[in-house]
Amino acid sequence: MFSIFKKVIMTRKRSQAETRDTEYGTVKYEESDPSGWKFWKKRRYIVGILAFFGFFTSYILRVNLSVAIVAMTTNYTKTDSEGNLYYEREFDWDSKLQGWILSSFFYGYITTQLFGGWLAAKIGGKRVFGLGIATTALFTLITPPLVRINVYILIALRVIEGIFEGVTYPCVHAIWANWAPPLERSKLATLAFSGSFFGTVVAMPICGIMADRLGWASIFYTFGAIGLLWYAIWSYVVTDKPEDDPHISEAELRYIKSSLEETNDEEIVHPWKEIVTSMPVWAIVAAHFSENWGFYTMLTQLPTFLSDTQNFKLEKAGFMSALPYLAMAIMISGGGYFADYLRERKILTTTQVRKVFNCGGFISQTIFMMCAAFIMTPFAVIACITVAIGLGGFSWVGFSVNHLDIAPRHASILMGFGNTIATVPGIVSPILTGYIVQNKTAAEWRVVFIIAASIYLGGAIIYGVFASGELQPWAVNPKTKKGNSYDNAGLEVDTFTK
Repeated sequence: MFSIFKKVIMTRKRSQAETRDTEYGTVKYEESDPSGWKFWKKRRYIVGILAFFGFFTSYILRVNLSVAIVAMTTNYTKTDSEGNLYYEREFDWDSKLQGWILSSFFYGYITTQLFGGWLAAKIGGKRVFGLGIATTALFTLITPPLVRINVYILIALRVIEGIFEGVTYPCVHAIWANWAPPLERSKLATLAFSGSFFGTVVAMPICGIMADRLGWASIFYTFGAIGLLWYAIWSYVVTDKPEDDPHISEAELRYIKSSLEETNDEEIVHPWKEIVTSMPVWAIVAAHFSENWGFYTMLTQLPTFLSDTQNFKLEKAGFMSALPYLAMAIMISGGGYFADYLRERKILTTTQVRKVFNCGGFISQTIFMMCAAFIMTPFAVIACITVAIGLGGFSWVGFSVNHLDIAPRHASILMGFGNTIATVPGIVSPILTGYIVQNKTAAEWRVVFIIAASIYLGGAIIYGVFASGELQPWAVNPKTKKGNSYDNAGLEVDTFTK
């Protein structure tokens, strides 16, 4: 009996070994990656880690002013010639002007979203992504001496920085279109995107400490220099396509190329009419807009809110402001791995995964943002905001990767199109908050939270009804005429949306 059982087991193992070396559709499933768990030997993860630090740096460059402006406009004591103490502030900007200053970054940011996606598709995402962040870092370095000349120079600098950072999110999808195997899209894309939130986690407390102890100008000098250092490393290490990487293993290159739809480097023609009339595309746009409204509201206003209503000093406000983004960074990183696990094991389809993560995150954010609006005690409000923003990490596992599901060949364009509209909250929210919160009362801030909660709920409804995780008919490569960018009986099979 034992010998028969052993024979069955050995036969099954041989069958599995033979199956693992069999081609299913366009994907050849290999038994194992020679590098195993050693992710640093997998070049696609090296790209992901450096993209992580790129977003990490870009968000520090973006959020630094949110902390610095508190120090720039806070009263401090001085002594006159007769030894009398009096209060003075370096920049006498009222709440309305501060709202315009904080939103000025997004005036430029909104203009290059679509252009960044198009340019990345033309010349490659590596150069566009790197130059966007490097130029922003350069302008950050020269901010302190110029802002002391005139406030409108600061606004102009932030607009220019926004123009160059506007290309970052769209063009990174052009990189993943070449580097990310279909069943690793969630984890690789969210690994890169999570750098944004870890950057915010670092920026909030560190900028608060630096402003208190070294002066607000040190924030701009330090992180501007770090941005240029990152660009040098990125330019040296990363390539647009895996076949151009001299250090990639043959096994990894074969795995990546066989799992992706072959484009043969032909010029991609974007079906604009189909894109702008596609409901799955608009579902992603609506979700992105909703998430950005709450995110940008808190990103630009949280230190000010904590200072106004909870009487937190700048250094403490910086630490407290970082907690929600730490939670978000953890959620988005873990959520990406969990989403790919559910898809790989066929527990849920891609459409179900995107909807569950996105809508679940939004509904949770709605609940906790409403709680924050009506419970204004220090511990409760920090806890509610932390949970609300943290759970937003799950929504990113939904909409932010969804472009690669429905149209991988056009993903950078879709991200640019969606992020153009999703940048509107970055412009409108700080200005609207500046007009609402003029007396710095809890009741005024309550209105700000209720607006954010309502928009989250609207985004959940639209995405839940219209979103899809399936390759769209208009996104099929006309030269391959295949129904999917990956069709593997051993993996997941998606079908067209009817």
